[in-house]
Amino acid sequence: MYQKIRWRQPVMLLLVTGLFWLLLDAAEVRAAVTEGLSLCTRSVIPSLFPFLAVSALLMSLGFGEWLSGPLSGLMALYRIGGAGASALLLGLVGGYPVGARTAASLVSDGVLSKEEGERLLTFCNNSNPAFLITVLGLGVFGSVRTGMWLWLIHILSALLTGLLLARRPRRTKSAARRPAPSMPPFRMVRFSSAFVAAVQSALQSMAGICAFVVFFYVLALPLRRIGGTAATVLAGMLELFSATPRLTNDAAGFVMAAGLAGWGGVSVHCQTMAVLGDSGLPAAPCVVGKAVQGLLSSLMAALLCPWVLGA
Repeated sequence: MYQKIRWRQPVMLLLVTGLFWLLLDAAEVRAAVTEGLSLCTRSVIPSLFPFLAVSALLMSLGFGEWLSGPLSGLMALYRIGGAGASALLLGLVGGYPVGARTAASLVSDGVLSKEEGERLLTFCNNSNPAFLITVLGLGVFGSVRTGMWLWLIHILSALLTGLLLARRPRRTKSAARRPAPSMPPFRMVRFSSAFVAAVQSALQSMAGICAFVVFFYVLALPLRRIGGTAATVLAGMLELFSATPRLTNDAAGFVMAAGLAGWGGVSVHCQTMAVLGDSGLPAAPCVVGKAVQGLLSSLMAALLCPWVLGA
């Protein structure tokens, strides 16, 4: 028993140290919380809440089943039913964590098997084009064209990550032999009921997402005070928005922007765990996938940088 709980002591010591820091630096922490809340109201909620509500409504109306036929060939490359394309498309348009939330819905509704859901999680959870094109492209590099290239790199790296990870055979024989569920028919639902449930679900998810954004924005405060590339990378790996103002308009900034967007940040991974809920899907495939995607995005950005930035 002692062996199993031994890890708690260093964790508790770390938490106590963090608590003292919060008390000693209360003014700066309060300012960081205010900035985090402002970030949520200015950027996170306007860009994400509508997509959460619409994606939930689409899934309730049978969007996954509708796409299962036309896109079954594409998703077969990843050994996933065609309905999984809904999570991929909504994730690429809606941003974090819409893709993971849609994948969880597909598994919970029995449209995809758990194994297919785990494969899907490796590449369906992505940043939205608004952040990559406007916040990074226009805000950091002063160019919509650069933002478009960041988005294209993001899409290509996600698809390649899926090919690298989603097609790997399962190690457990029982999981490999489990048949995929048969495709259910379109669900008979009332639009009004589905709409109300979708908005309520989006509101609940939005509250959790904003909580993680604010919390990790505060945790990244010490890193934002430190200068240098390493501090910027660490802050971005923790919370993506924290690194955005520190990115430079040069080759190094372009590579870091692509890599950090591909990784998403610890904050995004916590948001993902929250939206997976009771679906039974683990967060590990998503975290591994984002790590691979971050590396691939950095490599692609480094190769394309001389042409994109004209350096």
